[in-house]
Amino acid sequence: MDAPSGAGLEPRDIIHLGDGEVLMLDQTQLPGEVVHRRCVHWEDVVDAIRTMVVRGAPAIGIAGAMGVALAAQHGDHDDPAAHLAEIRRAAAVIRDARPTAVNLMWAVDRQLRIAADHPGPPEALTAALRLFALHLHRDEVLRCRAIGAHGRTIIHRGARILTHCNAGALATGGYGTALGVIRAAHAQDPTVRVVVDETRPLLQGARLTAWELDRDGIPFTLIADNMAAALMAEGRVTHVVVGADRVAANGDVVNKIGTYGLAVLAREHGIPVIVAAPTTTVDLSTPAGADVPVEERHADEVRGVGLFGRPAAAHDAPVANPAFDRTPARLVAAIVTERGVHRPPYDRTLAAAVAAAGTGE
Repeated sequence: MDAPSGAGLEPRDIIHLGDGEVLMLDQTQLPGEVVHRRCVHWEDVVDAIRTMVVRGAPAIGIAGAMGVALAAQHGDHDDPAAHLAEIRRAAAVIRDARPTAVNLMWAVDRQLRIAADHPGPPEALTAALRLFALHLHRDEVLRCRAIGAHGRTIIHRGARILTHCNAGALATGGYGTALGVIRAAHAQDPTVRVVVDETRPLLQGARLTAWELDRDGIPFTLIADNMAAALMAEGRVTHVVVGADRVAANGDVVNKIGTYGLAVLAREHGIPVIVAAPTTTVDLSTPAGADVPVEERHADEVRGVGLFGRPAAAHDAPVANPAFDRTPARLVAAIVTERGVHRPPYDRTLAAAVAAAGTGE
């Protein structure tokens, strides 16, 4: 059976590089409204990444590449030196828009390499940067489909899969990593059911993952984050499947805050934790999760309920708001990339996957 396209969305519905603009599905408005943000300047792309109009490691990598292409298109084509300087200036700011997900740095660095090696003139360089961004978007969607095909082989019939945050079409430009596995597993076995963590503080599970699953007709149950342990103890969860914002060389996984807690709970209850991520999210230059910077976001995200919700605490309540946590490789049963299902020792199996994919150059 063919897998669905992913929330009924085509990749261009999620993010699209047009003529002099980048159009993004505004994820801060979901599930209430389906509206698009028009980014005319590369600075608009930076703002969209920082404010989570676009989010998810592969998706912000795509956005970053498109932002560099946009800078090139609007640069001074009459002055090659000025044109290149503007590309480099834009790339530096875009690259630093969010610090944890490695795809953003990876994609921008690829664009900088193209710019450094290209003989010009500016029109030809602009075309080359645009082509890379378009191909990256296409390739990330293809990688997700391959992840789904590999991942479904380790999901047993009648599975009850708990997933955290949103690692679907919205987070990847199309189809999804964790939701790619879920989509493929459900297409193969319609008895598969999903448990969706709400994912405080910004409720990406409740707002985005539930929205995607509902559009695809995949049965799910939405729970508050603090209900996961009880459901595991009752035997209502058979697998935990999550995405990743960065996977270190040793297999440590950096993902949305709360992932580590789920992995600890899953170990206690004998439930496998499966991480789905493309090789573009595997960072062989980072030895371990402890070496990955974790973004600290604004305190008001915790003081309120939902992305723009009513206050849930005093306006000056002290807050810690790390956006991600680090799950040790020992708690991860398998990492699924487009190259297959990888098991420990991850330092060897992930290195082989990246080498085979050619994404680590």
